[in-house]
Amino acid sequence: MQAPAQIAAVVFDMDGVLVDTEHLWDAVREELTAEWGGRYTPEAQRAMMGMSSHEWSRYLHEVVGLREPPDVINGEVVRRMLARYEVDLPVVPGAVDAVRRLAEAGYRLALASSSNRELIDTVLRRLGVTELFEATVSSEEVARGKPTPDVYVEAAERLGVDPVRCVAVEDSASGIRSAHAAGMRVIAYPNRHYPPADDALELSDAVVPGIAGVDPSLVAVVARQPGKRTGT
Repeated sequence: MQAPAQIAAVVFDMDGVLVDTEHLWDAVREELTAEWGGRYTPEAQRAMMGMSSHEWSRYLHEVVGLREPPDVINGEVVRRMLARYEVDLPVVPGAVDAVRRLAEAGYRLALASSSNRELIDTVLRRLGVTELFEATVSSEEVARGKPTPDVYVEAAERLGVDPVRCVAVEDSASGIRSAHAAGMRVIAYPNRHYPPADDALELSDAVVPGIAGVDPSLVAVVARQPGKRTGT
């Protein structure tokens, strides 16, 4: 049996992993739908999890029925999210310490998020960890959002590290599927508002009840495992 590849990098998701904001996205989109017309449903929320800004703004326009064009919808959602972050940014307990421990242990760090670039930069600045991430990628910067692997593949490429030498930290079904499809090992921290389905969790290599559990010792354990096959 071939020995597992040595892990060189950890790639974090952002919403639901570093900041507890998935439900805020849902609230802002539902609020905007009530103001701009359309019909917001639980199915719409589930469908948009992991989508890039280009994808969810088009979905809100074409499927949910908002009358404004996608670029206007996108800009207004981002504006409202930034306003909420300035008032109260809900940091996931233990997230900043987890990032710092992994950096201190010598792992290279990247971020692969469905959030817009403005939101990524704002969150990392507010958390005081911008300088610890060598690469950050928004799914608006790649062809397709999660669950396709594009954003994780791009993060690994910007680091110059093969995806098989990366561990991803994810909270959602679409994110777990995305990182797994990219060829990365996956540590799942299940989102408490929107728990990932069992078939998605089965793709992960470890599951933690709190983000504080994502530490160098866990990454070392995951690195020794053969990893789940992507089936591709």
